Amino acid sequence: MPFGRAAQELQRFRLVNVTRPTVERLTEAAGAAYVAYQTAEAARIQRELPVPPAGPAKQFVSVDGAMVPLVGGEWAEVKTLVIGEVEPPVMEKGELVVHTTQHSYFSRLTDAEEFQQLAVVETQRRGVETAQAVAAVTDGSEWIQKFIDHHRDDAVRILDFPHAAEHLSAAGQLVFGEGTAQARSWLTEQLHCLKHDGPQSVLAAVQDLVRQRPADSTLATHLAYLQKRTAHLQYPTFQQGGWPIGDGAVESGNKLVVEARLKGSGMHWARPHVDPMLALRNIACSDRWEEAWPQITDVQRRQAYQRRRARREQRRQQLTALTPSTVSPAEATVPAPAPVRSVHAKPQPSPSPAQSQTDPAGPWRPPADHPWRHMPIGRARFRSPVRREDANS
Repeated sequence: MPFGRAAQELQRFRLVNVTRPTVERLTEAAGAAYVAYQTAEAARIQRELPVPPAGPAKQFVSVDGAMVPLVGGEWAEVKTLVIGEVEPPVMEKGELVVHTTQHSYFSRLTDAEEFQQLAVVETQRRGVETAQAVAAVTDGSEWIQKFIDHHRDDAVRILDFPHAAEHLSAAGQLVFGEGTAQARSWLTEQLHCLKHDGPQSVLAAVQDLVRQRPADSTLATHLAYLQKRTAHLQYPTFQQGGWPIGDGAVESGNKLVVEARLKGSGMHWARPHVDPMLALRNIACSDRWEEAWPQITDVQRRQAYQRRRARREQRRQQLTALTPSTVSPAEATVPAPAPVRSVHAKPQPSPSPAQSQTDPAGPWRPPADHPWRHMPIGRARFRSPVRREDANS
């Protein structure tokens, strides 16, 4: 939730008064600690190649990006990975529908190559490598295909059905006119054929449109996009295999994980603060606080220890750098302070002359005006010993 609202909720439910800047500072520090943990864990996995946990029978992955506003009017793309488990198909409104559950998220503001390397911390945790079968439903972007190649190259690749529909709709409107009844009728027919019969007749219909308008480069671009992804358009086969044909999970992930928190009215984020917030949003939306919070606190304790160590080392170096030439004569002649002894120590007898030569200071005794002498126990302790015969006289 927004920082100001979080401060209000803490005061309301926990009776703790915390300012908004304090909430912001502590929140971003916790997020940065989790980013550090996941970055180190990704490096360890790539270095040691540990055996991943067993994955489910059927798994779903999807990757997409969402734009967030940065300070200075800049916009940047946050990439999000969604991993879930595929449930058996169910009949809804006369059609078999496939749902995915157990969603988890991994988001970062970075380029495609680094995101591909960092995401191994989540694919390893969810057992993507060991799942019996994996489907990747995406928008067909080139960087996403490389991502799938890296993490599960044998995944069933499915072009998100709404993305295919967008290209078909654009092609029909270029020829029949935007918003016309003829364009809507043509699109409805093609989508039905694409979902139930496959892409062959649909691609042939788009080719007919291109022949009607050979000079239209935009129309040819839509055709090329669909032809290049023919293997990803086999929707009847995908549905028979019990796979989802839409990437609604990652679309909702963009809205739920990223945009709901980082794209509010008037929000502009400094780039270093984006990943810490994304890391915490991933934890919250994946319902993983019990697992992740001990990891965060462990990193913060180690960071605090390292800071203390660095400060001690800095002070040691400063003391080592002091040379005799830098010490003033007055400082050099100041005697070392006498050791302070506990006031509860048992009083010692006066030193002998030989002891005085070796220890001029002698045992410490509180002076006559010391407050401790005015206490009953002090008076008893330091009262001169009275011989028994003197007391009886």
